[in-house]
Amino acid sequence: MAGWVLWVTLVLAALPGVLGETRYEKFLRQHHDDPRTDLSDRTYCNIMMARRRVTGRSGPCKTFNTFVHEPEEDLVALCPRDAIPGHLYTSPTALRVSDCKHRGRNEQPPCNYRLISGTRRVAVACEGGRPVHLQSLPHAS
Repeated sequence: MAGWVLWVTLVLAALPGVLGETRYEKFLRQHHDDPRTDLSDRTYCNIMMARRRVTGRSGPCKTFNTFVHEPEEDLVALCPRDAIPGHLYTSPTALRVSDCKHRGRNEQPPCNYRLISGTRRVAVACEGGRPVHLQSLPHAS
């Protein structure tokens, strides 16, 4: 029995590698776009949310997502070496962002989003010295 439990534990631990994406890579896919992809403001969110697989084909539509338009190194620099799991680290300055806000009543794909561009500070949770979660903060005024 102990051998079976060990085998299942090893398989489950290896799943992120089997699926080919770490938490950091998922963070980049869902939140990093530098330089900003050349799309019109009208189509940016709908295309990026689908292209980056933020909302799956079977839904439901994600209500809000942010893409940061700064170098990857700047996002990694937000994480201290001794980052506390679950703790949020806020950027010292405002960053260029595109927020995609779900609009409409349709909860399943195709999803329809509205773009809100601007600058603001962001907060990240870190793991292994890299960001793995982006927390929304209010836009700078």
